[in-house]
Amino acid sequence: MSFGLLRLVVSGLLLLLLSRPAASASAPTVVTHLPGFDGPLPFSLETGYVGVEEETGTELFYYFVESEQSPGADPVLLWLTGGPRCSGFSGLAFEVGPLKYVLAPYDGGLPQLVYNPVSWTKMASIIFLDSPVCSGFSYARAPNGCDVGDYSSSLQVQRFLNEWFTDHRQYLSNPFYIGGDSYAGKVVPLIAQHISQGTERRQQPVINLKGYLVGNPITDPKFDGNFRVPAAHGFGIISDQIYEAAMQNCNGDYVNPTNRMCAEVLQTVKSLISEIVDANVLDKKCVFSMPKPIDNVTARKNLLEEFIELNEAPARPNIDCTTYGFYLSYFWMNNKMTRDALGIKQGTVIEWKRCKRELPYKYDMPSSIPYHLNLTTRGYRALVYSGDHDLVVPQLSTQAWIRSLNFSVVNDWRAWHLDGQAAGFTIAYANNLTFTTIKGGGHVAPENRPKECFAMAQRWLANKSL
Repeated sequence: MSFGLLRLVVSGLLLLLLSRPAASASAPTVVTHLPGFDGPLPFSLETGYVGVEEETGTELFYYFVESEQSPGADPVLLWLTGGPRCSGFSGLAFEVGPLKYVLAPYDGGLPQLVYNPVSWTKMASIIFLDSPVCSGFSYARAPNGCDVGDYSSSLQVQRFLNEWFTDHRQYLSNPFYIGGDSYAGKVVPLIAQHISQGTERRQQPVINLKGYLVGNPITDPKFDGNFRVPAAHGFGIISDQIYEAAMQNCNGDYVNPTNRMCAEVLQTVKSLISEIVDANVLDKKCVFSMPKPIDNVTARKNLLEEFIELNEAPARPNIDCTTYGFYLSYFWMNNKMTRDALGIKQGTVIEWKRCKRELPYKYDMPSSIPYHLNLTTRGYRALVYSGDHDLVVPQLSTQAWIRSLNFSVVNDWRAWHLDGQAAGFTIAYANNLTFTTIKGGGHVAPENRPKECFAMAQRWLANKSL
């Protein structure tokens, strides 16, 4: 399908969705205290639901943290978490938000939270959204309401933003950006395009979209998958001989082998990659906190007495694993006190999971490159960043699709610095497109390189050179 035809189809779907009345949204909850956090919150937190589709009873849940600096003037950022089907709370507690867990051994009680000193809310107001529907605390009353995909969920986010800004008109004049990592990076440009089209049509409210930022973004399988083999070679995971065999037999296609020799060498590559964590080649292999029956007697006892009734809990990783915080979030989120503090509607989401990979999802957008091209050539700012130790979406693949846009280089490849050290490398292109690496960063770079990502975002949002 051509991009022009695709755009017409999407525009038609957008008009169809916008013609539907939204479900009524309940009043937001102002949260001043949270269970497990010592004292009042040192930032302004609001939570709530916004109805985006009456037919299915779909309501999206959000966390809004007001800028801790100058909320009247600072940018407003919509932050989406990847997966798809992962909760926006991941962004708040593990990526760019003002909370983080105390990584103490879980004893069956309530996990503790502390303030994150490098929260992006020091420079922007942030909406953390549970999207697509049925992620986190977002829900649909109709049985088929959770069955969405790239296009339909992006349209729901567009409806959410229209409704949210209608109720929060004091932020309409603030610069607005959309951001996200991993799979969220694929739909961010699509959502930005919806907002841009609404602005062109002068639909109300007129959102002051200025640009978007994406980290290690899923973009196009032609690029994302094909650079895993050369990246694995660069990381020293596969040998020169294996890499040469792949180049000789696969004819540049490392995703769809067309002969036996290629298939065999790719199986060898896959086996070797399985020895490491592809989301960050420096990490130790850990349980990824996927659903598993609870086998801890103390945890069972406490769940029955203090928590909502649950059927599953994540597998327990070692405390020195990066996934241990994910494990703690399950118990904190499924605590009744937490639910009450956040204003969660009873009977909507029985069991909160950070990621709900068992739910259906249509991966129906083949590539986001046309949207990147369309937005940047029309003047919207774009920051694309890559944790340089990611093998899921290697920085090589991201550089390659950016080069395919054929933009001229404005500021050539150089190091950018933090505290007198190189924090990564960056290049600036025409049409306000900046690419940067995060030295030592993984697939979700703000998780393991928070200071570097904070500095990057702070400079970029302020229109300063990295």
